[in-house]
Amino acid sequence: MLCSGTRIKTRKRNIAAPLDPSAFADAVVQIYLDNAGDLELVARSIESSDLNFSRYGDTFFEVVFAGGRTQPGTLKPDEGERHPYSIIECEAKRDAILLSVIYIQKILRRRPFLIKNLENVMRRLLQSLELFEENERKKLAIFTALAFSQKLSGLPPETVFQPLLKDNLVAKGLVLSFMTDFFKDYLVDNSLDDLISLLKRGKIEDDLLQFFPSTKRSAEGFSEHFTKAGLVPLVEYNEKKIFEVKLKEMKSALTTQIVEESDMSEVIETVKQRVKDAKLPDIEVIRILWDVIMDAVQWSGKNQQQNANSALRQVKTWAKLLNSFCTSGNIELELIYKVQMQCYEDAKLMKLFPEIVRSLYDQDVLAEDTILHWFRKGTNPKGRYAF
Repeated sequence: MLCSGTRIKTRKRNIAAPLDPSAFADAVVQIYLDNAGDLELVARSIESSDLNFSRYGDTFFEVVFAGGRTQPGTLKPDEGERHPYSIIECEAKRDAILLSVIYIQKILRRRPFLIKNLENVMRRLLQSLELFEENERKKLAIFTALAFSQKLSGLPPETVFQPLLKDNLVAKGLVLSFMTDFFKDYLVDNSLDDLISLLKRGKIEDDLLQFFPSTKRSAEGFSEHFTKAGLVPLVEYNEKKIFEVKLKEMKSALTTQIVEESDMSEVIETVKQRVKDAKLPDIEVIRILWDVIMDAVQWSGKNQQQNANSALRQVKTWAKLLNSFCTSGNIELELIYKVQMQCYEDAKLMKLFPEIVRSLYDQDVLAEDTILHWFRKGTNPKGRYAF
């Protein structure tokens, strides 16, 4: 206001809107009803409205998913208007549910702060899977898959997947059923690599067995279930991951034994047991053994002769271990290739190839025929002529 030529600022009073989520919900429901569920028209009406989304964001998404307000802490309908165009009420088909995903995306672009409210409501819905019918759970799985496929305004995978890991939901098989539907629908539009990346961001990629009830929680159970569901690439991925874990465990156990210079028979028995458990191919075993034996060498920084002596001493010490698993000419040839590659790539060993091969021959690890075959027909060219 102006007073005697001087401007005096008046303080605005913050008049709080009444805390009335039911009135907000009724208003959103009425928009759905006025537009007969046409989500394009609903989105336009909502964008032009002056509804208080910052206060009632959770209520808004309750109306989107369930058709109206739900009772606090439950999924039971609360008093007030409802509409029949919700995600739970639509057909359990990708095309039908995709319309809702696109609709929500439009709302979030206009009001990005609502992503937190979407997270809240999705978390509550997924933690309450036992309250839904099977067909309704399928709709939620399809929605979740499409939401991530459409990259719904940065919806964080962790806040969606982690709430599923409630013991009672897992024990009833509800989580496994939900995730199976989710995997199938997500892979319609995305690659397996995309799925694994998503699971990593959700911090659940390392142990997919946690979705299984305890009675079915095994590698065999995983393979059987997802093979039957038509998700063979996921089965192959999991088998490869299990194989890599067992490989790492074997290397770790073997490295410890070799560094500590354990009894030879004990080391051989350890390898045999690990090979049996992991179903490792023989060629893979000989590669691992060579790597572990060489990794345990105490290398000198500059003294080449000392390095040579240490490497040859290590070969001689553990020749019996190599011999126990060099059970055919093909495996012996693979060992030569392995030695060849290491000597070619490691400057410390560049001149040692003939001496290592000679030592392996003297210790009966390599047969003369194998060495001659390598000399005449060796297929790996790296360093071959220098050696």
